Amino acid sequence: MNNTFTKNAVGRMIPAEINGKPVIPFKGVGKHRPEGRKTAPMIATCADYPSDGDKRVAGLKEALVKAGIQNGMTISTHHHFRNGDLVANEVFRIASELGIRDLVWFPSASFPCHEPIIGYMEDGTIHHIEGSMNGPLGRFTSRGKMKGVGVLRSHGGRYQAVQDGDVHIDIAVIAAPTADPFGNANGVTGSSACGLLGFALADSQYADRVIVVTDNLVPFPCIPWQIQGNYVDYVVEMDQIGVPEKIVSGTTQVTKSPDRLYIAELTAQFCEEAGLIREGFSFQAGAGGTSLSIGIYFAEIMRRNGIKARFARGGSNKYLVDMLEEGLVEYILDGQTFDLDGVRSMRDNPRHVNTSPFTSYNYHGKGNFAGIVDIVILGATEVDVNYNANVVTHSDGYLLHGIGGWQNCLFSKNVILPIPLFRDRVPVIRDEVTTICGPGELIDIIVTERGIAINPRRKDLIEKMKGSKLPIKTIGQLKEEAEAICGVPKPAAFTEKVIAAVKWVDGTVIDVVRQVREDA
Repeated sequence: MNNTFTKNAVGRMIPAEINGKPVIPFKGVGKHRPEGRKTAPMIATCADYPSDGDKRVAGLKEALVKAGIQNGMTISTHHHFRNGDLVANEVFRIASELGIRDLVWFPSASFPCHEPIIGYMEDGTIHHIEGSMNGPLGRFTSRGKMKGVGVLRSHGGRYQAVQDGDVHIDIAVIAAPTADPFGNANGVTGSSACGLLGFALADSQYADRVIVVTDNLVPFPCIPWQIQGNYVDYVVEMDQIGVPEKIVSGTTQVTKSPDRLYIAELTAQFCEEAGLIREGFSFQAGAGGTSLSIGIYFAEIMRRNGIKARFARGGSNKYLVDMLEEGLVEYILDGQTFDLDGVRSMRDNPRHVNTSPFTSYNYHGKGNFAGIVDIVILGATEVDVNYNANVVTHSDGYLLHGIGGWQNCLFSKNVILPIPLFRDRVPVIRDEVTTICGPGELIDIIVTERGIAINPRRKDLIEKMKGSKLPIKTIGQLKEEAEAICGVPKPAAFTEKVIAAVKWVDGTVIDVVRQVREDA
């Protein structure tokens, strides 16, 4: 690797190369302009495919062999089953059995269920991961044990990377709850229904070879089809591809913490007083416990004032579906289904619309949904006094989370981070975040249990909140309060080794993650 480093626009030192590829340092929001044309898949011919449309093969191993799996290829999977995925591990078990080495795994996200992947990194089957490295995978990577350098992208950044040719997918493996022999597939029907399959869209469109794996094969045509069979090379049947109950993954439960409930209440009150909740507004709240509580408070405010939202952006869940069915929300524009109520609603309600990272988040498109959304509720592991935020590492430096749609949502009109002032007696507001995932100029409001800080750039909101009885403070005051309770936190200690890069939505590198020094 070329060890030359360059300082980017947020002051972080970025290597000239990652995994042998040149990188572009982050230039600032909206400063990088892409050049050239979108990449394109190989031209196919119907002459090479069964005239009766039946693309079934005997099993996943046969499909991978027919797809030409070789050393060094990039293999993609999607994460709509979240912690219930049963396909990705099987792909690499087969690859290891075949003696394949140095693969790049390109998941749309990973979960604790993917811990067996560590074994395939240890035996050389996988060279590195370009996707979120959650939980055990992140800890393994943080200790410098992965052969290559991980690359973290947002959901929209992943689509952008494929579309722009930054990542070339050799073989895409798409787990589909329902499919037909031609390869048309959806996620809303079948015993393993998980909702939409939008995170696999780029994979189906751009990969050299596409394998659809299903446990519910139906006669042609599979209706609706979220993945089109004209993109698909092989269809494989398995006994079970995913555990739908585990798409919940423990994150889609309303918080019971008094502090978190108070943060949720403060957030909703702020939005009401600032006039952000109004007829025809739009919002997006995540699936974390605090975010779900905020959605419930939003519903109460809307009922009280006779307000209807034009649309809500999903991740969908029971609480958002309830608002749709009550008529408080006209449409759900869904990017990911977080529970089984969301699956049912997407299947049955035409106002519950499946979207993809292309329509919602791709920064290298002709606009996207994010800028249309009035209020977005996001989380963070850390925020600093300049409103920069971190979502991938903790204050101890360990890489434990992916970016998801977080970066993409920063382009919404009002970005709110409801976060606790401290976790495990470690302050969340820092002088400088451990890893910059989003620049402070895009983050508008920080809500904690001890006060609300408005970014000084948002003079309009500061003016609106003059005279409010809500605890409006500066971010510096919140930091001082946290340190008065917990003390000044000791920064994490790292070696010089870069173990992962954090891409910005335009494909530039906003920060890197280094190996944790466990002897510090």
